Amino acid sequence: MAKELTPRAENYSQWYLDLVTKADLAENSAVRGCMVIKPYGYAIWEKMQRQLDDMFKATRHVNAYFPLFIPKSFLSREADHVEGFAKECAVVTHYRLKNDPNGGGVVVDPAAKLEEELIVRPTSETIIWNTYKGWIQSWRDLPILVNQWANVVRWEMRTRLFLRTAEFLWQEGHTAHATAEEALEETRKMLDVYADFAENFMAIPVIKGVKSANERFAGALDTYCIEALMQDGKALQAGTSHFLGQNFAKAFDVKFISKENREEYVWASSWGVSTRLIGALIMTHSDDNGLVLPPNLAPYQVVIVPIYKNFEQLDEINKKVNELLPKLRAAGISVKYDNADNKKPGWKFAEYELKGVPVRLALGTRDLENHTVEVARRDTLTKETLPIEGIETVIKNLLDEIQKNIFKKAYDYRASVTREVNSYEEFKVEIEKGGFLLCHWDGTPETEELIKNETKATIRCIPLDPVDERSRTAGACMVTGKPSAQRVVFARAY
Repeated sequence: MAKELTPRAENYSQWYLDLVTKADLAENSAVRGCMVIKPYGYAIWEKMQRQLDDMFKATRHVNAYFPLFIPKSFLSREADHVEGFAKECAVVTHYRLKNDPNGGGVVVDPAAKLEEELIVRPTSETIIWNTYKGWIQSWRDLPILVNQWANVVRWEMRTRLFLRTAEFLWQEGHTAHATAEEALEETRKMLDVYADFAENFMAIPVIKGVKSANERFAGALDTYCIEALMQDGKALQAGTSHFLGQNFAKAFDVKFISKENREEYVWASSWGVSTRLIGALIMTHSDDNGLVLPPNLAPYQVVIVPIYKNFEQLDEINKKVNELLPKLRAAGISVKYDNADNKKPGWKFAEYELKGVPVRLALGTRDLENHTVEVARRDTLTKETLPIEGIETVIKNLLDEIQKNIFKKAYDYRASVTREVNSYEEFKVEIEKGGFLLCHWDGTPETEELIKNETKATIRCIPLDPVDERSRTAGACMVTGKPSAQRVVFARAY
């Protein structure tokens, strides 16, 4: 096959890059650190976006849009926030170009310097909370449950397609509430939405937890997260939901008159996921033959390939497929019929395997005579010949089975590389093997930083639910021996 991939076991990073480019998901652009998301990759993002948007709206959120540019002074109003993002900010200083009088092409016009520099948004808390000041006067104006789909820029120096790029697509929810309890409830609710999406649509098992102080979002009181494990044993943060307290309300003087007729600061949450979820999807499920896509997010769930020797045979197959297509679509199955005559069936089989289409149907003249169709599964790389009558019901059930099987495979892998570690010496050995390590930690930033510096492992989260029946038990920190209330999840991460 012309699009052969580097084997995962040989070079996981190169395998990933090969797969992203050869499956036509994305490519590097002319702008350093930025990517072009190609139609097939964008189709996956659209499926994610559509599903998440429905889930947001089911929880009473509405979409809006806020400016790409943020006045620099806004960013400096929340000290932790500006410190967290300062090194990644792209700054606009001028608004006009002109021809170089010395023949050097186009240059920045020094007369067009902005009075105040603008930041290309790395995240939108500041511009949104400046806006909310005009929207909120009374408790009757609350809650505000707003989400936006947008692009953001974080000037990353070391980039990788989908996982870490200077510009990426995401959604960011920003909500305003009358009480701390409401804001915390919102924060946890959206964490649950993300976990539901990851497990039931992406087929990725996740651990829900709280970030340590060192790892939380800049400007938040608490950051909740879902953590996933990739096939190379590294963790990937798949979504975050932040309890912002009153920090941004105080920074932008956003107050309201309560039911008790008192002036109070508003309480806030924010939450987001990005196109790095496509990277998570690739690294959790795919293999040396290409993508393995869960049916719930595949751009098309079924592809039909005709097998024929001449156009008369193709005409007969076309007639049969044209009878079948409405039945498949009526069953809620997205399907592509590839009867283009510019590629041979063998090439098409390899291409759709590479692109991770969950089910492939092959139909030839012998199948027409026997009233059968060949059904191939991408997840197991198995195939069988079945009666074509009622095949839409068979495929509907098969897609459900594939979705569950992909999740189970990822879950079983995670379970096989999740283990308890009780001493720091053991930890240093085990972290080299990858996976999630459940360890006791004394709760101090100093111990966490020491572990990170010596092993490159971070606390992925403090689990909200027990990872296993023993992870809630108290113990002693593996480094200092000081008391620890429960085990936390360590891993090396993307």
